[in-house]
Amino acid sequence: MKRIRVWLTLLLWILMAALLSSCLESSSPHIAIDKTRNIHMIVKMNRGDYWNTVKMGAEAAAKEFNVKLTFKAPGTESDVKEQIAMVEDSIKGQADVIILAASSYMGLAQVVDKAAYYRIPVISVDAEVGSARVTTYIGSSGYEAGQKSAKRLVQLLNGSGEIGVLNFTNTPDKQESGSESDIDYGARDADEREKGFLNYVARYPSVHVVDISYTPSVTSEAEELTRLMLIKHPNLRGIAALNETASQGAAAVLRERGLRSIKMVAFDSSPTMMEQIQEGIVQATVIQNPFSNGYLAVKNAVEILQGIKVPERVDTGTKLIDLDNMLWPENQKLLFPFVR
Repeated sequence: MKRIRVWLTLLLWILMAALLSSCLESSSPHIAIDKTRNIHMIVKMNRGDYWNTVKMGAEAAAKEFNVKLTFKAPGTESDVKEQIAMVEDSIKGQADVIILAASSYMGLAQVVDKAAYYRIPVISVDAEVGSARVTTYIGSSGYEAGQKSAKRLVQLLNGSGEIGVLNFTNTPDKQESGSESDIDYGARDADEREKGFLNYVARYPSVHVVDISYTPSVTSEAEELTRLMLIKHPNLRGIAALNETASQGAAAVLRERGLRSIKMVAFDSSPTMMEQIQEGIVQATVIQNPFSNGYLAVKNAVEILQGIKVPERVDTGTKLIDLDNMLWPENQKLLFPFVR
């Protein structure tokens, strides 16, 4: 019996050693930096704290992995045609990889298929695109983010009251033929955030979503929509804003009118939004990880070019930030990732 135990112990140690060796062999492959890669990143908009942080992350990876990074973006998130033209230009410029944050789920699908036809890998970042030819998606779950926003707002209202939602949308120029009417030109992340929010709120019969307004990427329009919402619904107790522009606009109106009785959950983590939370105008905000989105998009692009297999999805997560946890060290790293 003693001899059997010795052999079993020896066998266990051999198995553990084999497992350790396997883990070491399967560690991240070395990324060669002896060759310059030509990578194009096209995002939704050329301004805003969120997209600037995505760019910072991409530039950090570009410097680390010897990448010539070309960064492009239209002036507004609603300019789908300009984004399509930018992808076309990247195809003509023979980019090694195209990284795309699509303003429109279906509107960019055809041009992504075209890039794949020319053997240019496409990485989707932040917002998905309706093409099966996308190599990988890097970003957060919009549905999960919407659920987090709804959960906190319901808690703030103690499970009852009227809620208004500000979401973002893209409205392309209408063609005379009207052929665009049957095509979904919306951004998938906007749809998913709204779906997650509404599905969570539906659990509470005393919570009523009385208004859902859609704004393009213009803060002044978000402000005007918020004012109209307050006029139409004088008993409004809560506001959920599902992107940075909507959040800035809604918070500005609540501040100018001194409406501290209305609870608000915002989206994203601009310095202005952090001030709004400290002042009590906004109670919480759902943040993504834009720096990681940009960094990992470029890193995965380099790995693809080197023949390294990358996962189909990389979830960079979301987190709800409020006055209680915004100063935690791990959250400070998310809020200010470019500070060393």
